[in-house]
Amino acid sequence: MAVTSNLTSIRRSKLPAPLAVPAVLAAVASLAPLAYLIDVAFDRGASYLWGEIWQRRTFDLVARSGLLAAAVTAASVAISVPLAWSVMRSDLAGRRVWRVVLALPLAVPSYLAAFAWISWESSLAGFWGAFLVLTAVSYPYVYLPLTAAFARLDQALDEIATIHGRGSVIRLMTLSARQCRGTIAAGSLLVALYVLSDFGAVATMRYDAFTWVIYGAYRAGFNPTRAAVLALVLVVIALMLVAAEAMARGRAVTTMTSGAVARPRPIRLRRHAVWFQSLALAVAVVSLAFPVWRIVVWVTNFGSDDGVGDVMSALWGSVRYSIVAAAITVLVALPIGLLVARYRSRTSLLLDRSTYVTHALPGIVVAISMVFIGVRVFRPIYLEAPLLVLAYVALFLPLAVGGIRSSAEQIPLGLDDVARSLGSSPMAVVRRVNLPLIAPGIAAATALVTLAAMKELPVTMLLRPTGTETLATRLWTYTTVSDYAGAGPYALAIIVFVAVPTAIATGKR
Repeated sequence: MAVTSNLTSIRRSKLPAPLAVPAVLAAVASLAPLAYLIDVAFDRGASYLWGEIWQRRTFDLVARSGLLAAAVTAASVAISVPLAWSVMRSDLAGRRVWRVVLALPLAVPSYLAAFAWISWESSLAGFWGAFLVLTAVSYPYVYLPLTAAFARLDQALDEIATIHGRGSVIRLMTLSARQCRGTIAAGSLLVALYVLSDFGAVATMRYDAFTWVIYGAYRAGFNPTRAAVLALVLVVIALMLVAAEAMARGRAVTTMTSGAVARPRPIRLRRHAVWFQSLALAVAVVSLAFPVWRIVVWVTNFGSDDGVGDVMSALWGSVRYSIVAAAITVLVALPIGLLVARYRSRTSLLLDRSTYVTHALPGIVVAISMVFIGVRVFRPIYLEAPLLVLAYVALFLPLAVGGIRSSAEQIPLGLDDVARSLGSSPMAVVRRVNLPLIAPGIAAATALVTLAAMKELPVTMLLRPTGTETLATRLWTYTTVSDYAGAGPYALAIIVFVAVPTAIATGKR
């Protein structure tokens, strides 16, 4: 049984052109919305831009949004570490079922979860309501990659810790978490960016975060310049978060291989079992069971004027655009994920980090940016499917890059060396060695992008082809006027059908 560390062995050699060229193009395309923001933000001159930035209300907005993002991220990590460890490393009863159930909250859109809670208890409006909802729907961004990481950890570490008297459940869980520091940091970054860019939950809870204020600037008096300035501030915050994530991950990338044990032996929880079961049950009830229960109440108590045909038509609109967007996003993400994992350099890291900028922008800003680009540059495809798919790719590229990168980092570099010594070119190594080994990561990334696109609201509302409806747009139409009867069937459909790619993303470890 061997443990190998790639602390310094990740090559800093010249990037292969077949990977580097598409990676650069992908990074440039993902930054396209910034062209709109910069153009509009400087529309009234630099003095106006700085004046907007240095206002007290802007600093208050940064503090409110930062507090929410920090609280949700911390809560997501605190929830995900014990949950992921218990379902992957312990003898938790029903752990295979829990493994999937605890990932299913990804299927619940934030605006739907917020509407379920606020319709039940209106006093939840504000920070605590937004915190509750966003934690419930975003913790799987940490939980899912952690389950994969815990599954790959070498059992020898647990055995050594036990021999040396450090074999308690809490200590073993802490040891595993330290080994997965990079995975936790990457998941935390996605959660923080998700919270900063979320519109549905903060809008429903009426919490003055960046997205809600930016949306108001576009609507009330149509002040695109202030909205663009605030969006640029959000970009700066996103870049700071990306830098912090890079520091938290550290320079070490650890790969662990085991030739003797295919699966780790479950650690016995004993008296701790009740605590882990209680945590899993509480999280499942708050994040999944409660929204589903509210939807069932709406459907059974109120009924709906929309028939099965209306729901199926909206479902087809969601599925076709989401699947196409997921396939293209993964193809675009592949060269970036492979480069940063296998050819670590300043250039590859810059390409990787650049994809996160657009992901931090509110969907409404990305949507309006794409409207601007569509009218100015891509007029023939404005309000057509290609522009909608392009917006999805720009928005969700980090989800695919992160999944592919994490999988590629687990492959020992020695396999590449062996392939090259046998005469394989860099691209042949990618095709014959890397791609087959990261296939599970590619499948998970595809599923994550699919479910994210199916839930996406602002981009879909503004860029969908004329006359096209999706589950998200129909659901929003009814929830904005508190029409429980109309919202019920679409809410139920979006949870049921988004749960399918969520289950695929969870997979069998």
